[in-house]
Amino acid sequence: MQVRERKREREGERERERERERERERERERERERERERERERERERERERERGRERERERGRRERERERERDRERERERERERERERERERERERERQRKRRRIERRVPLAPCKHLTRQWPCGT
Repeated sequence: MQVRERKREREGERERERERERERERERERERERERERERERERERERERERGRERERERGRRERERERERDRERERERERERERERERERERERERQRKRRRIERRVPLAPCKHLTRQWPCGT
């Protein structure tokens, strides 16, 4: 009787020990799973950081291209202003030539002239 009882007791103790070991194994597995989840989260964070870096790089490129376009537009406006100034200078030179020609024409005598001087540029 006592032998069987002790045997049953030892068997129960071994069963409880196996149950405790299974529980410890389940706990270790849960801990490994939590660690894998933390690692996945760290990887997601690294990926988000890389994406933010790529976005900053794209934004910097966009801003640089916009600045370059603005510089091109400014250079074009400056060239246009320079062309306008050149046209104005040409108009001024033309007006000056007209004034000189009118002054010379006023000095030309009405009668045919035999002179070929600067003073009498009739050329006849």
